[in-house]
Amino acid sequence: MDLKTLTIASALEKMRKKEFSATELTQSILSEIDKKQSLNAYITLTPEKALNQAAESDKHYHQNTPRLLEGIPIAVKDLFCTHNIRTTAGSKMLESFIPPYESTVTARLFSNGGIMTGKTNMDEFAMGSANITSYFGPVKNPLKKQHSTQDLVPGGSSGGSACAVAADMCLGALGSDTGGSVRQPASFTGTVGLKPTYGRCSRYGMIAFASSLDQAGPMTKTVKDAALLLQAIGGFDPMDATSSQQTLPDFSSACTASVKGLKIGIPQEYRVKDMPEEIDHLWQKGIEWLKEAGAEIHYVSLPHTSYALPVYYIIAPAEASSNLARYDGVRYGFRAEGKSLKEIYKNTRGQGFGAEVQKRIMIGTYVLSSGYYDAYYLKAQKIRHLIKEDFKNVFTKVDALLTPSTPGAAFEIGGKQDDPLSMYLNDIFTVTANLAGLPAISVPAGYDKEGLPLGLQLIGRAFDESTILTCGSVIENQSAFLTHAFKKEN
Repeated sequence: MDLKTLTIASALEKMRKKEFSATELTQSILSEIDKKQSLNAYITLTPEKALNQAAESDKHYHQNTPRLLEGIPIAVKDLFCTHNIRTTAGSKMLESFIPPYESTVTARLFSNGGIMTGKTNMDEFAMGSANITSYFGPVKNPLKKQHSTQDLVPGGSSGGSACAVAADMCLGALGSDTGGSVRQPASFTGTVGLKPTYGRCSRYGMIAFASSLDQAGPMTKTVKDAALLLQAIGGFDPMDATSSQQTLPDFSSACTASVKGLKIGIPQEYRVKDMPEEIDHLWQKGIEWLKEAGAEIHYVSLPHTSYALPVYYIIAPAEASSNLARYDGVRYGFRAEGKSLKEIYKNTRGQGFGAEVQKRIMIGTYVLSSGYYDAYYLKAQKIRHLIKEDFKNVFTKVDALLTPSTPGAAFEIGGKQDDPLSMYLNDIFTVTANLAGLPAISVPAGYDKEGLPLGLQLIGRAFDESTILTCGSVIENQSAFLTHAFKKEN
């Protein structure tokens, strides 16, 4: 049995039957990580912690008291603070930062029996769509085009987590999604990426990019695995003022529910100019699969969708400008010397932040500055409200929306580096869910002509992750799309 290729659900079942131990599973994953370090998926490895946690899990299995994720090796995006373990956010600014506290989502992961294999690579401060802006170098997608040896991007900013799942270097991973940073890399790597409703998962201990958009989310091999991981990390947290007190439903049961009678909306505005034919074809297949399973298809309109991307690239940099002001070389993190306090600030931020982060800070500072606040930031917030109203109106008619996840498949490393607009357009289908605070999931559903995976996205009502998990499971089953790891297992 090839342990590293198992899904979370199947590994839990087999460990309960005593077919292997948590320690054996963890050793298998750690061995695979060691073999595939050239992918650069991890920034910091934690083998000692992982084996200690595995030993504790074995005790729970021996005592017949397994917890929800008992003995499951999980990778953690290096955006979540981990007590006494380096947390960098992919930046020189935090290269040596050792948090004295634990983020809520990782604390919940551990309390539910999860095992941390290490901290995964990411775009610096989560700013990027390809995982090429990390101070620690780009992550390589474990997949390649047919008849090509060219390295591809895994997507961003949670590219390290997506790569780790796709390459069997963990059974699941934690990512974060500000404008599509869980769903887009999931689509690029043939994995499942779930962005929960804003407030479903605590942001305490999560290094901030854009506070009104950031949300932690699971990245897994299957929809059921995403449901299990969300069950473990979700829920109210008094340490986070934006955390919701909504109770957690049984997400796993949603994966076996029927879609019969559900109304699925197809937003016409997501059929963008020059969209590749294969994306449109996959979308049509997704519509047919849900219809065959008993869902009703309705064509709907979200009229302000075209404004979502420019609105996002005003609001997100503005919030980043404010959040990243704390990195000044005085309190913590990297510090460059200078002859005056102003010079220390200038040198620290000039040397500690990469080019993409500096660019977004400058944009954010500009749109918040006197004379431009009303023209840009305030107007963007008004349009954001209209986008939310679009969703509110459409969800009186349908239960979920089906769209493509990305406008294309993974591209070559460096392929769009000199074209920032083209890079930003990778998030064109995903940013709306963040602006409206809605749950969304990307499910692998097919391949492009080069043999690379493509995903379909489902967007649901606030705090109705269950419906998109149900629909996602149908697409997963109907498409017969099995990830690299799942193929091996079966």
